[in-house]
Amino acid sequence: MPAADDKARFERLIQRIEPGSRLLRAWSLTGGVTAQMASLEVERADGTTVKWVARRYGDVDPVQGDYVAVGEFKLLCALQVTGLPVPPPIAYDPPEDLFDPPTLVLGYLEGAPQFAAADVSAFMRQLAAQLAQIHRLDVTALNLAFLPRQAEVVSLRLRRRPQVFDESMGEGPIRAALDSVWPLASLNPPALLHGDFWPGNVLWQNNRIAAVIDWEDAAVGDPLADLANTRLELLWAFGAEAMRSFTREYEKVMPGIDARHLPYWDLCAALRPIDQIGDWGLDETVERMMRERHRVFVAEALRAIGAR
Repeated sequence: MPAADDKARFERLIQRIEPGSRLLRAWSLTGGVTAQMASLEVERADGTTVKWVARRYGDVDPVQGDYVAVGEFKLLCALQVTGLPVPPPIAYDPPEDLFDPPTLVLGYLEGAPQFAAADVSAFMRQLAAQLAQIHRLDVTALNLAFLPRQAEVVSLRLRRRPQVFDESMGEGPIRAALDSVWPLASLNPPALLHGDFWPGNVLWQNNRIAAVIDWEDAAVGDPLADLANTRLELLWAFGAEAMRSFTREYEKVMPGIDARHLPYWDLCAALRPIDQIGDWGLDETVERMMRERHRVFVAEALRAIGAR
């Protein structure tokens, strides 16, 4: 349960959003990594009740967190007209207003993530179709100039070089391969990228996708960037055959995609968690498995581009 002072702040927040409403109850939600999540049950002035979710950004730089929160709020506002199953944005609370971190209030959506499936092929087909729906949106019509460009995000990551590479995860060869081609020429039109499309950010209900959540890493760029990130996540969660099945299904529903640079984007995806995986609080056996599958993922990408 949220602390008493948090509940008082939530009460003031909902009064600000809808004067005359009151907080019936608040409870914490699990699963957030860079944000604290709380569900709010609100009684409106007309006596009806509604559920909202308060998303408080915590594990980010305060300035960046405000930028990320504003960007996610603006993006969700823009996506309301697209038909994508995304949370409806309710309000944005700046940092150090009611809460220290920036806070989004979103409509509550029923559903839960799934990390197991009776029919893995059907599961992968739905995931691939959903990612393709995101990538087919018209980024020009949506006016997404406020989002970062994915190529620039990767450029910054490549410039931030640690003093010692984590060679247990192939950091040296990954960086060498990417440094040799970066900036990478895009072979595909720019698309909206979710930035962290994995099973934990997809809600399911009655064996169908109900919502895609947590858009804080959204960017504009080559859709292969999203594809690669999801491939690694599915390799971790479901194994190599599921990853390959997902890739095939995505390419079926995106027949115009030019995948020649996918191995480079796979390496970008592989670079991202290297300095984070040890801080995720994973079970030792799970972390060992993820590190081993990461090594296989990197080795396959390096072989595909002819690197050693």
